[in-house]
Amino acid sequence: MQPYHLSDGSIRFICLATALLQPNPPSTIIIDEPELGLHPEAIRMLGELMQDAAKRAQLIVATQSPLLLDQFAVEDIVVVRREGGQSVFSRLQRDDFAEWLEEYSVGDLWMRNIIQGGSSHE
Repeated sequence: MQPYHLSDGSIRFICLATALLQPNPPSTIIIDEPELGLHPEAIRMLGELMQDAAKRAQLIVATQSPLLLDQFAVEDIVVVRREGGQSVFSRLQRDDFAEWLEEYSVGDLWMRNIIQGGSSHE
């Protein structure tokens, strides 16, 4: 099989898996929107790979994917907001969302804008 036989999503997943499965990774791995072009099941598998890689390296992942967010606990997530012309980073706290999490997943809360991130109209 030649690389041109593979879909963009397959190639992307192979590259991400290679980065995340390194036995001696760099101290920090930064990935922007890893979910792009991936099948939903591949996104779930990617979340598992990220959780495993986070035991060996600091992972910084930027995503807007509810499917990927569902692979993590709410306290694993840092939301970035634009406030007063600055980026403000906030780690989510389970207590702030405990009641919501009884009925909804983390991804559901993101889609419903209960977990708010992004920019505001300043």
